[in-house]
Amino acid sequence: MKLTRRILMAAASAAMLAGVSSAALADIKFGVAAEPYPPFSSKDASGKWVGWEIDLMNAVCEQMQEKCELVEVAWDGIIPALTSKQIDVIWSSMSITAERKQTIDFTNMYYNTPTVIIGAKNGDLDITPEHLKGKVIGAQVSTVHEKYLQKYYAPAGAEIKTYATQDEANNDLAAGRLDYVQADGSALDAFLKTEQGTACCELKGQVKDDPEVLGEGVGGGVRKEDTALKDKLNAAIAELAKAGKFEQITANYPELVGKMVLPK
Repeated sequence: MKLTRRILMAAASAAMLAGVSSAALADIKFGVAAEPYPPFSSKDASGKWVGWEIDLMNAVCEQMQEKCELVEVAWDGIIPALTSKQIDVIWSSMSITAERKQTIDFTNMYYNTPTVIIGAKNGDLDITPEHLKGKVIGAQVSTVHEKYLQKYYAPAGAEIKTYATQDEANNDLAAGRLDYVQADGSALDAFLKTEQGTACCELKGQVKDDPEVLGEGVGGGVRKEDTALKDKLNAAIAELAKAGKFEQITANYPELVGKMVLPK
């Protein structure tokens, strides 16, 4: 009986260890918005995801020694995808805001950029809400930029038009269907450097900061209960920052050099 009991206990322990090993090898699903957001994330000609944020994701996963999987998710459904456990991390230039923290948690900031407005080339650089009365301003839906425009520009008489993707907003601006677009400075700078952006548009200026709306920089979104994963991600971000990996990655994207706040 004692021998049988020992065998059963050994078998149970082995099963538990196998379960732990299996969990350790399970993919961590990183959710990325399905639409292009260069230079942070987009698909190359072969359909492979590339960009600054993709490079950072790969570096973080290597630092954690974890197997990671990239999962495409529509931007306006990315938080529900996280809370319903379709993905484990939102890794898609999501700003850390108090409103979002009511639903999910975030890693430490892994980059920050100023918020800017661009518009047609005409030399008019006044972007005060009063000056933009009667103008049509575009922003991607469910972003801090939409909320910012609704808070400051809509009450002053501007029309706010939202888009499912940033590309759609940029295309409408280039086509003359919008007067202005607001978004992160780095993303719009990349657009202004394209043939289309160079031909149509110019930087109008940086908006007045409002951390309550615009947030505290970009972080990885995680479920509130996933504290172990959050800690592991934060440790990886900290180690990469200490090793100078953020600067190494950024050096591959000249348009971003000197235009981002990075963790130290």
